[in-house]
Amino acid sequence: MHTALSIGAADCSCGAGVGSDLKAFSALGVYGMAVVTSVIAWNTQGSRGHELMDDSLVANQLAAIAEDFPVGAFKTGYLGTARLVSVVAEQIQRQSLDRYICDPVIEEQYGIHPEASLVHAYRKELLPLATVVTPNKFATALLANMEESGVQNLAGAKKAAEKIAKTGARSVVIKGLFTGDRVTDLFFDGNEFIEFPAKRLTTKNTYGAGSLFSAVITGMLAQDIELPTAIDHARSFVSQAIEHHVKIGSGVRPVNVLALTPV
Repeated sequence: MHTALSIGAADCSCGAGVGSDLKAFSALGVYGMAVVTSVIAWNTQGSRGHELMDDSLVANQLAAIAEDFPVGAFKTGYLGTARLVSVVAEQIQRQSLDRYICDPVIEEQYGIHPEASLVHAYRKELLPLATVVTPNKFATALLANMEESGVQNLAGAKKAAEKIAKTGARSVVIKGLFTGDRVTDLFFDGNEFIEFPAKRLTTKNTYGAGSLFSAVITGMLAQDIELPTAIDHARSFVSQAIEHHVKIGSGVRPVNVLALTPV
């Protein structure tokens, strides 16, 4: 039985965060586990509040999993504070966890404004541990210390990917670069770039797309699938999930994880 672990927020709608990740792992035939860093009262219209988990409880969740279960691959999503980044980084090293997909959620999420120290904590403590980092354009600009306008095109994104790789991350894939009627994910392994293009879908109903992208990569790495192949499948799966988004809720609807085609 292949296994994968998600470390992040428990969004009660399960449109993103660990709930969505667990659905994605199951769709891929992987046994999913979760470490909850915060609980979010959320629906398609927005947030009604949140509560961060105590640092020691997050550490104990991670230790409990690692001491009794094999972890084929794992990802981090919303961590929330620089202190929680440190707690998670310490446990990753203490438990000798590998195949780490870092989805850096460092913009405002769920109505929660991030700490100024969060970007520094990611650069110093988590990125050097990552098999692959999967930032969106906003997070890319922060991690690369560039203006967001500078990473909107492929040339700027390539420069940013090189800067992020210099933090120690083994590879980077920058999500959601718009090039005309196409959307492209840009992969850099420290030596070469690979572009993964897809048709651009014009809809606001993309909630959870970033979580799904990193979850699919995680589930596939847990099955010993090569990283470029995992990214290619993730790009395709996210497009399917957006196109067939969940037809419930009156606001920004979540992508449909159940639309995934099994590998």
